[in-house]
Amino acid sequence: MAKLIHTMIRVRDLDASLDFYRQVLKLEPAHRLDFPEFSLVYLRNAENDFEIELTYNKGCEEAYSHGDGYGHVAVAVDSVAQKHAELVKAGFSPLPIKEFKVGDELLARFFFIQDPDGYKIEVLERHGHYR
Repeated sequence: MAKLIHTMIRVRDLDASLDFYRQVLKLEPAHRLDFPEFSLVYLRNAENDFEIELTYNKGCEEAYSHGDGYGHVAVAVDSVAQKHAELVKAGFSPLPIKEFKVGDELLARFFFIQDPDGYKIEVLERHGHYR
């Protein structure tokens, strides 16, 4: 059986991305590889063995195109309202909290935020399928 271990995104400003992921998702570098033309930084926290790999191509000035294929990365938190308030207080701009329901049944409570390169992150409350 295959085990998912990481997902990779390309970033233009490695320091800004490291700061964002540290503040927003509490992800810290677990492994780093520096080469003359690029750097790879693998981020995780104590809750995960799955990582986000930041790929920084040195000298790349233009924004990366996300095309129409990229969707988002999703994370789960205990309280969406608390996390949303923390991010607003810290100066970030998360989108409004939304609820996904079928009739009166709550399926998900969530909001989206974008990283410095425009990658979308869905922040879901731990509930039902999303744990």
